[in-house]
Amino acid sequence: MSTSALQNIPNNMTETEWQTRVELAACYQLTAMYGWTDMVGTHISARIPGPEDHFLLNPYGMLFEEITASSLIKVDMEGNVIGDSDYPTNPAGFVIHSAIHMHFPELTCVMHTHTPAGCAVGSQEHGLLPLNQHSLLIQDFISYHEFEGAATNLGERERIIRDFGEAHKRILILNNHGLLTVGKSMGEAFMWMYRIEKSCRYQLATMTGGAQLHYPDKATQAHAVEQGRKILAEGGFAECGKKEWPALLRQLERAGSNYAT
Repeated sequence: MSTSALQNIPNNMTETEWQTRVELAACYQLTAMYGWTDMVGTHISARIPGPEDHFLLNPYGMLFEEITASSLIKVDMEGNVIGDSDYPTNPAGFVIHSAIHMHFPELTCVMHTHTPAGCAVGSQEHGLLPLNQHSLLIQDFISYHEFEGAATNLGERERIIRDFGEAHKRILILNNHGLLTVGKSMGEAFMWMYRIEKSCRYQLATMTGGAQLHYPDKATQAHAVEQGRKILAEGGFAECGKKEWPALLRQLERAGSNYAT
């Protein structure tokens, strides 16, 4: 966290919570900057480190570009708001995000989007195709979840976890709905979203061309998937989000963002 961000810590808040707020607010504003928003819909959450099982959500009614560290809403695992806010939270945000936070406490950040590319690929029977380097490198990190309507039923949480599957998974394609990514850090979740969003866009662009699709042979596909496991996972050369996140924060600061207020 920058020195200026540390100077803004409210008197009644720990440095750890404030840092989480600052990074989550940055994630919201970057999501707006990269064009992944759906007006005030969708949500990004972050678990506040500590034993209280509290996490942060967006005020339902603010555009992502407006969200700052101090405007985020703190809730418990039952969805109860802690503190005061002029805005409510989105019930669907609580259901989807609390499922991940409750089952995988180490996954501190959860992102959910409704982008045209993500919704389109999520509405195709075959899902993300192994068509190019981008999609192949992330194949082993992807799972799928069937659409059940707006996510307001607490019972859906167990099915989200069931479909999420193994602990190394980082991307959940929500069929007929959108995309969801998770990470042990804000940067990791953001960069998984960047990678799946870009892969979805590539797939749609390729299919729009109308030509017969060319797939790498099966051996090459398997090799690329294995490369992705080694390169992008924790400890890999291009560990997802590790190198990009500080640069993304600098990008926001160059744009004059107020995310850390």
